[in-house]
Amino acid sequence: MNKIMTPSAKTTTEDQINKAVGNYRALLEKHSPEFDRDAVQQALGSKGLATDMFAIFRGYVERFAGMIVRTVSVDRSRTPEQALVATGRAQHTDSKVVATMPKGNSEEVKVVFFKVGKFVSDDDLEKEYAGRNLVPADPFSLAAVNEAYQAFADKYPNGTHWKDDNGNWCFAAFVRWDDERDVYVRRNAYDWGGGWWFAALASTKA
Repeated sequence: MNKIMTPSAKTTTEDQINKAVGNYRALLEKHSPEFDRDAVQQALGSKGLATDMFAIFRGYVERFAGMIVRTVSVDRSRTPEQALVATGRAQHTDSKVVATMPKGNSEEVKVVFFKVGKFVSDDDLEKEYAGRNLVPADPFSLAAVNEAYQAFADKYPNGTHWKDDNGNWCFAAFVRWDDERDVYVRRNAYDWGGGWWFAALASTKA
């Protein structure tokens, strides 16, 4: 099932507000011995404090807006070539890069897609993943999504990246050009355009 999270008429609930305030209060109580009382009072009197705090909260919320989630089964017994062939797409690949495709694990995965909406380098893209508490999806998981949902990349051109043993950025990307559905697996020397959706998995880091 495809779950799309986009801005809507739904508003923040009272429970969510209470949770946000409660989380912040818990942190203040935990770290209160670290702060000088007079300095805290001065900080509370600063006109920009609440605005700055809200801006940080808004930034976090916006990171999670407009995401797409797909849950798929992944055949980890396949070779990289077999995983790509199974998508039924025209291949534009470098065999040496295909051989470096990380295999991943888990027979069923929840793949999250997010859009940055601007040109982004691979180094900066890693920061986008980290800021969402996500990691790049392995290309086997991404291929499984595009195998199960053939028309997905028609509307949502999607990709993921990884580094080879020499530290070079590599990518797998699924897209439709004109009337042909394509998959690209190559080394990347350019920035990603603003129209791409990036495939991710939940981070295992605490």
